[in-house]
Amino acid sequence: MWTGDAYLEQLYRQAGEWREQHSESAAQRKEQLLHSLKDSLGEFERSSQIHSVVLEEKACEGYTRTRVELSVIPGLSFGAYILKPAGARGKLPGVIAVHGHGYGSRQICGMLADGTEDTGKPDIYNHFAVQLVRNGMLVIAPDVIGFGERRMEADVAEDPNAPSSCYRMSTQLLMLGKTLTGLRVNEMLGTLDYFSGLEQVDPGRIGIVGFSGGSLIAYVAAALDERIRSSVLIGFPNTFKDSIMAVHHCICNFMPGILMHAELPELMGLLAPRPLFLESGDRDPIFPAAGFEKAVRELKSIYERENAGDQLTCDLFPGAHEVSGRVSFDWLMRTLA
Repeated sequence: MWTGDAYLEQLYRQAGEWREQHSESAAQRKEQLLHSLKDSLGEFERSSQIHSVVLEEKACEGYTRTRVELSVIPGLSFGAYILKPAGARGKLPGVIAVHGHGYGSRQICGMLADGTEDTGKPDIYNHFAVQLVRNGMLVIAPDVIGFGERRMEADVAEDPNAPSSCYRMSTQLLMLGKTLTGLRVNEMLGTLDYFSGLEQVDPGRIGIVGFSGGSLIAYVAAALDERIRSSVLIGFPNTFKDSIMAVHHCICNFMPGILMHAELPELMGLLAPRPLFLESGDRDPIFPAAGFEKAVRELKSIYERENAGDQLTCDLFPGAHEVSGRVSFDWLMRTLA
């Protein structure tokens, strides 16, 4: 075993065997797994009061776009776009739209990195926040720390075109017993606190949509907070074995010790029995179709055990690592309606 390949495979098998040894009930296991997931993230302080400032507002085709600055963790603030259907009245279903690797919330809100309108062909994000608001939902799209305007100064000084600050932030947080996923999820839960308190948002009808690394944030946030009633995970549902451990991925995808508690499908299964939609491209090179299909099979079993088989839907669409929304966005509106 000079190279370690067989040894790592052995450790993976042993982790699975260790998990299977426990004979607690399904309800007990779910409770323990939620606790383990939360512990794996590290501890973060959230402010008792959310500070918010409106920065700008613009009328767009079919909706208004408002830029706000929020602070939910002491010492940190971030921008978010709120997209509201034009002419909307009364309480609306709300959706948190979570981007992954890229230049931030502007990328999913129909803008280029400098804030000007993107009039060209949409990229892999397919302007999905705009698609959601045009489906009649009130949308908030926060800037995830480590991307775009929220990259660390040291990374930008070293390379103005640095794609992210995931490596620098992840390694430093790990030295403090914390994870970048934990920081991002806590900011997302603070965003949920703010969003659910908006006058036009129906707090009983809030969903979340994430793409790629945004799906990691989305499923963890939804697992930890049942105010998120419906979830769409795009370009991420898979198994750790077939994706995160088999393909070169950003360090921000890794959580210490998590495999000793569950594989990825069971972690996503913590959302059961709430509505869950899984979407992936059949040619996605980093979240392969075979792993997606394995995850779907396991999640179907989980949902059926909770008598909620009809609450799980999936779409393996013709495409690569990209957002489709061809079925999922209408599905989301129906589940929140």
